[in-house]
Formats: sequence, structure tokens, C-alpha cells
Amino acid sequence: MSISLSPKDTFSRIKTSSSLRFVIRVAPGIALCLAVTFGAWCLQIAEAHLFGRAWLESLVLAILLGTLVRSLWSPGDRWLSGISYSAKTLLEVAVMLLGASFSAAALEATGIGLLLGIVAIVIVAIGVSYAIGRVLKLSWRMALLVACGNSICGNSAIAAVAPVIGANRDDVAASIAFTAVLGVLVVLGLPLLSLSLHLNSVQYGALAGLTVYAVPQVLAATVPVSALSAHIGTLVKLVRVLMLGPVILLLSVVTRRHKAESCSPAGGNRTTAPKSNASKKLVPWFIIGFLVLSGVRSAGLFPAALLAPANQIGSLFTIVSMAALGLGVDIRTVAKAGPRVTAAVVLSIVALAAMSLLLILALRVA
Repeated sequence: MSISLSPKDTFSRIKTSSSLRFVIRVAPGIALCLAVTFGAWCLQIAEAHLFGRAWLESLVLAILLGTLVRSLWSPGDRWLSGISYSAKTLLEVAVMLLGASFSAAALEATGIGLLLGIVAIVIVAIGVSYAIGRVLKLSWRMALLVACGNSICGNSAIAAVAPVIGANRDDVAASIAFTAVLGVLVVLGLPLLSLSLHLNSVQYGALAGLTVYAVPQVLAATVPVSALSAHIGTLVKLVRVLMLGPVILLLSVVTRRHKAESCSPAGGNRTTAPKSNASKKLVPWFIIGFLVLSGVRSAGLFPAALLAPANQIGSLFTIVSMAALGLGVDIRTVAKAGPRVTAAVVLSIVALAAMSLLLILALRVA
């Protein structure tokens, strides 16, 4: 006797099969990231045992250990899906969960002056960074990618700006490679800078939010310092991210003629992604989730019993994601991009940090 399956049962089986294939595909990479995370935890415990305290948190150690592994061994295709999933999705979930511990009082403490200052910093930083790139003889597209990546949100800004200005794929790859390498260096070096400048938690959070490339990397730079720094840094960074929309619209108008030429057959190897693809990235789902959870928490509607588990899951996902970030960084890419690109990116981030410090001091953020 034959047994026929209803369309609902057939769909359920297909969905289960697809989910199983996905788990099998990402499992090796996630396991590798967990192994690096475990190693980072062990190193932190060893630090505390030997020196009385852990000078480097497991979150930072996970980046360093992952980068070391990546420098000695290049993971094959079997590992890449899980590493990519850990570096992106798990970290996005961690950022979203951070909203559950956010208080509206932290936003009020920043003041309208800092909000306007963030907008001004982004605008000025794009101009300064672009000028640096052009002085160093970079193409206008490469200079603009570096400027937007440094000034707004790293890879996300580069990916969104590239199709608007018709950027060369090689320029996009080089810009993203530098964002990955320099982003890790900024995350590691910023806490040391805050100590030397004697910044308090609010000032340091504002500095991290103004200078660090990506929202998730703000967590890596601020969580080891304090929860308040993480909250302020995330809020400041979100304002920078929201600047991507206006910048994209402005560039689409200013570079309309250049884009038309680059899309012609004589334009060469240019990205031709439609503008709608870029616009879809302007407000990622995890930022919306962060804002929703922040609103729920500020309204007093978030269950108190779930607050600690949410923080613990977020912390775990962040460390695993930092391990994945380290595993995705190949420090040898810096040497391949050339000295002019290296100088442009480094000088741009130094200029951004200097402007950010001046803003914080001028506004007397405390």
C-alpha cells in the first residue's frame, strides 16, 4: 500500500533536510571557533593564576589566538562556512542582545551636543580621509572607499558604497582586507590608549564608538573596560552607521556621471550591483533588534529573569565571534596592498581618532 504525503509534510521534510545540510556545513568551522574560545578562556585563567589578574580578557585573547592560528594555517573550504557564520551571525545576535541591558539614561547622558558632533565628525572625516588618499595618488574610487570605510562602518560601508560609485572589485577587496586587519589592531590598541589618556568609561565608550569600524568590534574594544563603555560606544556607533544612508544618497547624486561611464563596456571590471542591494544594508536586522530590545528594556517590559541569561549568551557569542574574526584575518594581506594604500588607511584612522578626542574634550563628555 502506497502512502502519499501531503504538501505540508513534503515541505516539512524538505525544510528539515535543508536545515540538516546547513548544520553539517557550518559545524566544523563553529567547532574550530569554539576550540579557539576555549583556548582563550584557558589563557585568561592562566593569567589570573600567574599575575593575580587577567590583563588580557578572553575576548581579546580569542582575537589574538585566532589570528595566530590563521597566520600559521589557512583553513580550507570545510571550515570557512562555520567561521563566516560565527563571525557574522553570532556576533550580530550578540549585538542585538546587548539592547536588553541598555538603559535610556545612558542615551540621555550623551547629550545633543555629542549627537551633533558625531554627524560632524563623520562628514569631516570622509573629507579628510579622501584628501589623504588623493594626495597619496590613490584613484578617486579607492580613496572614497577608504574614506567611507574608515569614517562610517568599515566593511558594511565599503560594500554599500562600491556599487554606487562603480568601484573596481580589486579596490573593494583591498579595502575590505585592510578593514579586517586594521580593525583588529584598533580593537586591541584602543584600551591601551584610553589608559594612557586617563579616560573615564563614558569618554572611552564615546571614543570607541567614534573610531572603531564595525558595531560588533565596538563590543570587543569596550566590554573588557566596562558595561557603561559598551553601552555608550554602541549608541555612538549606531549614530555613525545611520549616517550611511545620507552618504549613499549624496554619493549617488555626485557620482552619477562617473557611474554611468563605469557601467559602459569600456568601463572595465566594475561592480554593477543595483542600488537597491546597497539600500537593503542600510539598517541591518540586528540593529533593529537592538533598538527594539532597548525600547522594551527602557519601558520596563523586559523580564528581569531573562536579563542574566541574555547577557551570558551575548558574551559567549561575542567571544566565539572574536575567535572567528581572528581566524579570518590574514596579516599578510597588508603587504600585498602596497605602501600607498597602507599609508592612506593608517593616516585616515589616526586623523579620525585625533578628531574624536578633540570632540570629546571640547564637549567635556563625562
